[in-house]
Amino acid sequence: MNIENPLKGRGAQKNTPNRFLRDIYETRNDFLEYCRIEGEEADNNRTQYIPIFPKTIVNKVTSADVGMMYSMNTYQGCEHGCIYCYARNTHEYWGYSAGLDFERKILVKKDAPKLLEAKLKSKNWKACTIVLSGNTDCYQPVEKKMEITRACLEVFLKYRHPVGIITKNALVLRDLDLLVELNKHRLVGVNISVTSLSEETRRILEPRTTTIKKRLETIKVLSDNGIPVNAMLAPIIPGINSHEILNLAKAFSENGARSFGFTVVRLNGAIGEIFTDWIKKTMPNRADKVLHQIQECHGGSLNDSRFGIRNRGEGIIATQIHDMVRLAKHRYFMGKEYPKLNTTLHEAYKTGQMRLF
Repeated sequence: MNIENPLKGRGAQKNTPNRFLRDIYETRNDFLEYCRIEGEEADNNRTQYIPIFPKTIVNKVTSADVGMMYSMNTYQGCEHGCIYCYARNTHEYWGYSAGLDFERKILVKKDAPKLLEAKLKSKNWKACTIVLSGNTDCYQPVEKKMEITRACLEVFLKYRHPVGIITKNALVLRDLDLLVELNKHRLVGVNISVTSLSEETRRILEPRTTTIKKRLETIKVLSDNGIPVNAMLAPIIPGINSHEILNLAKAFSENGARSFGFTVVRLNGAIGEIFTDWIKKTMPNRADKVLHQIQECHGGSLNDSRFGIRNRGEGIIATQIHDMVRLAKHRYFMGKEYPKLNTTLHEAYKTGQMRLF
C-alpha cells in the first residue's frame, strides 16, 4: 500500500505484529505475499463478527487517572476505526492485531445482558456507576442489529442501577425511551465524543463514525430531554485538532452539554506504529510536524505511561492546550455542572422489596 492508494473506509492501514504471536503474524505475511505474487485477492476488507462467551462482563478499573470505577464492554474491537484509539492494544490479548484486525474482527458478547443481571443481583455488589463502554464503543454499527447494549440498559432500568455511556454514534438516540426512564431516577449520564468540527478531519481520523453534525444534534436531543451530557474532546492531537478547542467547547455548550473533558493524545503500544504509518499516508506534508509535537508533549516519546501525566501531557505545547481548555470552560461552561448519579435505589430492587408495591 502507498500514499496514493490508501485502504478506504478504515483508520489503520496495516496490521501490526501481535506482540504475543509474532510467529503467527509472519506466517500471515507469507500468505499475503503469495497472494500478491499469484494475483489472488488476499483481503476483501469485510468486517467479521465473532461471538465470544466471557464468564464475567463488569470490569473493575484500576487506572488512577480514569474517571470510572467499573466498566463493561458489549463488544471488543470497534468498526469505527479511530486511528488513535487506546483500546487497539487490547485486541492483541485475543490473538489479533491492533491494526486492521481491531476494526475488522469484532468480538460480540451476546450473553452480556445475562452476565450483567447476575452481577447486579449478587449479594456482594454495591451500587456504583458502571460505564458502557470503557474500551470500545457500545453503539458501534453492529449494535443496530444485535441490540446488546439496549438489552443491558433494560437490565440497568429493571434494577434501578446507575449507568454511564460513552459513545460517538448517534445510534444512542434509538434508546431514548430507556434513557428517559433511567433519567427520571437520576440513573444515567451520556458522554459524547467529538474530536473536530471538520468533516474532512473526521473522515480520516474516525472513518466509520457518525458525522459531526449528527453528534452535535445527539447532544442537543439528549439535553432537550433532560439527560445530562458530558462532551469529550478526546484526544486533542497537536497539529490536527488542537486549534479547535474554543470552537468545539462553544458548540458543546450551545447544544446543551453540561460539561466537557479532554485528553492529550498518547500513542501507547502498537498504536505508535499504526498512527505513524497512517499519518505518513494520509497527511504526508504534516506528518513529521504532528509526530514531533506529540513527542514534545511526552518527553520526546509518542507515549507516556505515568499515571496522572499520560493523558495530560507536559511541556510547552501541553501547557498551551491546558490554558486553552481553561479559557473554554470559563467562557462557555461557567455555572454548568455534570451531576452525580443515584446509587440509593438499587439495593431495594436487587432484593425484590420494591416489587411488592
